[in-house]
Amino acid sequence: MSVPLLVEMVNITKKFPGVVANDQVNFNVREGEIHVLLGENGSGKSTLMSVLSGLYRPDEGDILVGGIKYNLRSPRDAIKAGIGMVHQHFKLIDSFSVAENVILGGDGTPMILNKKDIENNLAQLSERYGLRINLSAMVWQLSVGEKQRVEIIKMLYRGSQVLVLDEPTAVLTPQEAEELFDNLRQMAAAGRGIVVITHKLNEVMAIADRVTVLRRGKAVATLEKQEVNQRDLAWLMVGQDVVFQSRKKNPPDSAKVLELKQVNCLSDLGLAGLTDIDFSVYKGEIFGIAGVAGNGQRELAEVVAGLRAVNGGQLLINGTDVTGLSPRRIMDRGVALVPEDRLGTGLIPNLDAVDNLILKDYRRDLLRRGPFVNRRVARSNAQQMVDRFEVSLRSLDAPVKLMSGGNLQRLLLAREITSQPHLLIAVYPVRGLDIKATKAVHDLLLEQREQGMAILLISEDLEEIFKLSDRIGVLCGGRLTGILPAEAADIEEIGLLMMGSDRTGETAS
Repeated sequence: MSVPLLVEMVNITKKFPGVVANDQVNFNVREGEIHVLLGENGSGKSTLMSVLSGLYRPDEGDILVGGIKYNLRSPRDAIKAGIGMVHQHFKLIDSFSVAENVILGGDGTPMILNKKDIENNLAQLSERYGLRINLSAMVWQLSVGEKQRVEIIKMLYRGSQVLVLDEPTAVLTPQEAEELFDNLRQMAAAGRGIVVITHKLNEVMAIADRVTVLRRGKAVATLEKQEVNQRDLAWLMVGQDVVFQSRKKNPPDSAKVLELKQVNCLSDLGLAGLTDIDFSVYKGEIFGIAGVAGNGQRELAEVVAGLRAVNGGQLLINGTDVTGLSPRRIMDRGVALVPEDRLGTGLIPNLDAVDNLILKDYRRDLLRRGPFVNRRVARSNAQQMVDRFEVSLRSLDAPVKLMSGGNLQRLLLAREITSQPHLLIAVYPVRGLDIKATKAVHDLLLEQREQGMAILLISEDLEEIFKLSDRIGVLCGGRLTGILPAEAADIEEIGLLMMGSDRTGETAS
């Protein structure tokens, strides 16, 4: 007996100027299944789900809901058809309560609210699917995982039979991610269809009933989970084998490159950003910083790079106290930064590759001809870096904003690595990159480690942290809750530390 289809997308084509984002794509969601959508950046998966959720209208093809053809002109039309989407960046109002956010914009919302009745009804709905939440709490009081539950409850409240989640575990601890998976399994068991967009292959194997892989706008395969493994999925995504292994050979040196001694700083809001941070990074070591976003990672990177003032403690580079020095003076002492915002903070979008690659070096004699930049030398150096780091770009003279995310990151790493730093700070270095670009960046970092560079790696992706790091430090609420050798670290323990438990099992204050 065949399982009924809740949604069917037939021969969907969506074009943008110069680009075919979706090319005759067929996709469907069965009743009671979790269907995972995989693909590289630019493969068309987000566009396809935007078509399904009413954000885009297809140029060709049909959408059938329960066997009936629908013309979805807006997200409101999609919601009325029973299709809801939980975006990676939540659409909540911080100053409203959970219950108010859930009913906001709903067709059945009364003019005069009876909060008690509304909260009772929502409590029954959340209890049914294990989505525990304080409905009277203000959204600003919630953790990231709780905010995600609010978004899911909001879609369930609106009657969504098909729920689309975009990178749902990107901001969750391992424990929160597993709890989310349990919630999704309960929803699927109740007859709903769940679509999950993710780039984490281990999550596909953990949660999927079926997997659809998109490549260059086409659906190359739709398979039952038992028919594939991680290597197969990686091959389908990129069209070639991708080897998942780190190449760490040499142990770290005993020389300390970076030392933080009881470092404190303030956040942008004037609150405690970092509290009593104390650790060292050695020559030839990758020191990974794990933690849920917003727990001091940005403050830590900016303090080490000299971009944020230290209001307590000491910062040492190669044994020299650099506390309070300007970013340029810290840079001159061998510190390089690959920031979170690669196109904005790291690179200047409207400048070409040559100008972006000389941003750190244009004052040096080699690149100067009197008071002017020696463009011939600058261009020659830029071409060498582009060739060495295999950066794909239209032209050295084209604005870098036209480049893909993976090539932007290679360009940024090329500039920072060729400055021959003693310490490289890499903040979310593969965020938003596809599997092929991710491997290339990881290989670059491991290559620099083998050559003796100290690397401070800040990432939300525990798979990346475990793969690359020699030691792992965990941040929670601006405090370092633990430091563990990577080979002895356990993902469960890391998750507890990310939630605030210290190595003794007590909650860090």
